[in-house]
Amino acid sequence: MNKTRIEELGAKPVLDLLNKTGGWTVSGDFNINDWNFQRTLEVQHNQYGASSFFSWTVQPDLKNSSRNTIALDEPHLTLYSRNYYLNDTKDDKILDACLSHMTKVGVLLGGEEYATNLQMKDILDFETKLAEIILPEEEKLDHNKIYEKMTIAKLQELVPFIHWTHYFNSAFKSVNRRISSSEEVVVFAREYLEKLSQLVTEYLYNPRGRLTLVNYAAWMLINSKIGPPCKTFQDASNVFNVAMVGSKGKDVRWETCVSVVDYGIPFALSAMFIRESFKGESKPMAESMIDDIKKAFKENFFRLDWMDPETRELAVEKVDSMQEMIAFPEFILDPDQLDKEYEELEFHEMEYFSNNLRVLQYDSRKEWKKLDLPSNRSEWLMSATTTNAYYSASLNHFVISAGYLQPPFYDVDYPKSINFAAMGSVMGHEITHAFDDSGRLYDKNGNLNHWWKNSSVQNFEKRAQCFVDQYSSYEVLGTKLNGKLTLGENLADCGGLKVAYQ
Repeated sequence: MNKTRIEELGAKPVLDLLNKTGGWTVSGDFNINDWNFQRTLEVQHNQYGASSFFSWTVQPDLKNSSRNTIALDEPHLTLYSRNYYLNDTKDDKILDACLSHMTKVGVLLGGEEYATNLQMKDILDFETKLAEIILPEEEKLDHNKIYEKMTIAKLQELVPFIHWTHYFNSAFKSVNRRISSSEEVVVFAREYLEKLSQLVTEYLYNPRGRLTLVNYAAWMLINSKIGPPCKTFQDASNVFNVAMVGSKGKDVRWETCVSVVDYGIPFALSAMFIRESFKGESKPMAESMIDDIKKAFKENFFRLDWMDPETRELAVEKVDSMQEMIAFPEFILDPDQLDKEYEELEFHEMEYFSNNLRVLQYDSRKEWKKLDLPSNRSEWLMSATTTNAYYSASLNHFVISAGYLQPPFYDVDYPKSINFAAMGSVMGHEITHAFDDSGRLYDKNGNLNHWWKNSSVQNFEKRAQCFVDQYSSYEVLGTKLNGKLTLGENLADCGGLKVAYQ
């Protein structure tokens, strides 16, 4: 990372990106007559990874997890949660900080401060309208209620504000795959998309509204791509981060460099980490611990007098079918396989910003190629250096990274009591997710499937409500927790600790 070159370029890479992707009214000359909504979305979304208006991905079909499908969902917002936009006075400071940040970025990109502030306010007002039609998070927890499969022809009929077949072909042409109107897609946000189509149509036929769409699309494109290299943009982001979370985030150059490499070539960095810093015996010992945790977990089913025998038997089968992926994928230690993983990815010296875009485009093509491939239950979606663990309901597997299998959570030289208390509870936590309020909806093959007897469902929901009530009674800094929204994590925390102790 050449700091001098990055500072010399300043805003130029971002301005060049804007010029290539439809432009906006903030930075100078803009001719609305040259702007096309469909073309802008296709370029910004499918060449540069924006998620304005809506988002989409290729992922396992939740009702047939052996195959992959195109899935459509709501967009990401600047402030992540819809709640920031809808609490009339409570989050005014956050909204003010967001507007100030957006204005600073616009000015750094050549805008005049007063005019930029007005244009950014229009963007926030539009995002507020999006927040109003986005479902509350707790209403998305029942995946059966939000899952709907339809052809693109049907989607076109319901949501006509863009030409969907043309839109998807603008992406899949890069992997030589043709999308027809008979292609089936999964829609997780039908009501949102229908309302979005109406809202965008209203804006398109209003002169000021049309300009707002231009600027909103451009803002969502650049918002995730303005940092961290150039110091002026980083300083602006730091101020906003302090307002949002109380911390600037990474401010040391080497930490930034490591994060960027982890984002761009995670398996290459993981291989270096494993060779240099990971104890060889850590992985087999962790796998042995998981065997013990799974055994205790299955035994616990037979202590549940509220679960019927048939559901209990299927629950045991689900644990037996669960795949654990521990520490790191073996292929990263084979130089030939590692080279093959990144053979289509090219980096150019002195082009930091463009290299990040190349990574994004490489990752997109890699994802789109999965459409006609069977789902891969052994695929790692996280680097080995990440300090984290996750459970995937549609793949019925869980991952615990080598970055997590480190002190103070775990060490081969720790007593078993400490390893089980710390890392054992994490292992139990991930297994419990297979049976929380969302995970229990999926069978042993990772399919959305009503496999519980109704009596056991009712008994589960009755006991789960106790958790909802308990956690909803907790208050932090004047705000009550949402026990329904945090139910899955609360069940996993308690279940993981209990089974690790057993």
